[in-house]
Amino acid sequence: MKILYGVVGEGMGHAMRSRVVLEHLIAGGHTVEVMASGRASEFLGQRFADVTKIHGLHMILEENRVRLGKTLWSNVLEGVLGLPGNIAAYFDLIGQFEPEVVISDFESWTYLYAKNHRLPILSIDNMQVIHRCELPADIIEGNRVAFQLTKAFIKTKLPFCDAYFITSFFRPPPRKPDTFLFPPILRPEILAARPAAGEHLLVYQSGPNEALATALSRAGVEARIYGMRPGLTAEARDGNQWFRPFSEAGFIDDLATCRGVIAAGGFTLMGEAVFLHKPMLSVPLTGQFEQVLNARYLEREGYGMAADHLDDPDLLPRFLERLPDCERALATYHQDGNREILGAVDEFLDRAAVGLA
Repeated sequence: MKILYGVVGEGMGHAMRSRVVLEHLIAGGHTVEVMASGRASEFLGQRFADVTKIHGLHMILEENRVRLGKTLWSNVLEGVLGLPGNIAAYFDLIGQFEPEVVISDFESWTYLYAKNHRLPILSIDNMQVIHRCELPADIIEGNRVAFQLTKAFIKTKLPFCDAYFITSFFRPPPRKPDTFLFPPILRPEILAARPAAGEHLLVYQSGPNEALATALSRAGVEARIYGMRPGLTAEARDGNQWFRPFSEAGFIDDLATCRGVIAAGGFTLMGEAVFLHKPMLSVPLTGQFEQVLNARYLEREGYGMAADHLDDPDLLPRFLERLPDCERALATYHQDGNREILGAVDEFLDRAAVGLA
């Protein structure tokens, strides 16, 4: 089949997840055209031939916080500049590719194409869990306004798709029809990794964070840190803190052999840590309910801890003390690679081919 595949560019998790599905589709003989924004377009463009870059929303982060004013202004400016390019790409696609089905990873332009041309559309992402599943009160507590705003945004993002495939390491009951939950989609490098018991912590942080650096220094545990010093080209060491330039192979090796992970509340790394049975201390970005949701479910399942901030000097010691309990809970988690969701994608395409999607 001829498939139009849209990938939102905010956060690399969408791109890494889509890479796995795209490789599966191409290996299955399908012809795929990809539309992606931001870093997702660059990441996928290095791996696939037919990737069209479009404008998409993004966030500006500083000190583990979403800067709403800067984010809004940047998106307004770039939206004005990017919109004509989106329209041109949109109509160029109509004339040249003529897809038969659309798959969207939280991306709006491909969704609109499907609706305007009455094509079957499949949504694959982790965000729809907020709108399409029942969430318990303790997950939402203290964040009711952020929850309602996020839910309203997601509700209007991709309404009335033929099916919603939600990736999740937790399983809240669906409250909407055509909604199906699957384990996280894992890149092949994670599936091939061999977990081992190491002594270091893996830390992933977008930009400088003085509170985190202070907490790590107090803990005295070796920490292999990515992202806290942007632009780093060589490893730098400061006491027990090893600052590393990003390397996919090095990062995965440090993840597979660590004692535990410290990061924000992004879904992709959290899903990888759970799969590799690595306890995680999650400190969600301020102003990001989806990350709060992930962090609280991580703690609810016993796979790690959630914290609002790192100012508490006892937080990291408590996490280190809790590692054995988290490891026991994680030992019960299993998934058969990506078999479930990729099989379901194939079934959706088979149904779409005969007009049943």
